[in-house]
Amino acid sequence: MNAQPQYAGFWRRVGATLIDTVILLAVISPLLYLLYGAAYFTTAREPFGYAGVGDFILNQVLPLAAAVVLWVKFRGTPGKRLLDCVVVDADTLQPLTVKQAVIRYFAYIVSILPLGLGFLWIIWHKRKQGFHDLIAKTVVLHAPDDESEKSLRRLMEEVR
Repeated sequence: MNAQPQYAGFWRRVGATLIDTVILLAVISPLLYLLYGAAYFTTAREPFGYAGVGDFILNQVLPLAAAVVLWVKFRGTPGKRLLDCVVVDADTLQPLTVKQAVIRYFAYIVSILPLGLGFLWIIWHKRKQGFHDLIAKTVVLHAPDDESEKSLRRLMEEVR
């Protein structure tokens, strides 16, 4: 029996992103408040301007590092895992390499720049891949319930 991968669709991935955004804001906002006070949230800054090194680290470096570690070590962010999704190599269905994870993170820029078309591409692509997935050679699988690990292992065995 050939098990077919079940790809995570657009709305499931949007939901995962919303969960991740709330979690990230819950972590970063209090730290920014402690570092810069309430004025941080009301003061206008130039585009790509930062209030200081802490601002840059919390808003740029931390999300990058967290995404890479979570994708490589846990095959997904909290939002993806809560919605029964895993991010894996598109060819082998194995966990991502650090290189793949970094490429995927920065490839989000390619997905967002043409009016978000790279994210919308998930709707039409046969494997539900956005531009960032295609560039990094990744795929997001939906593996629901307790069967997720078993079905992923079965798929990985068939790919080998």
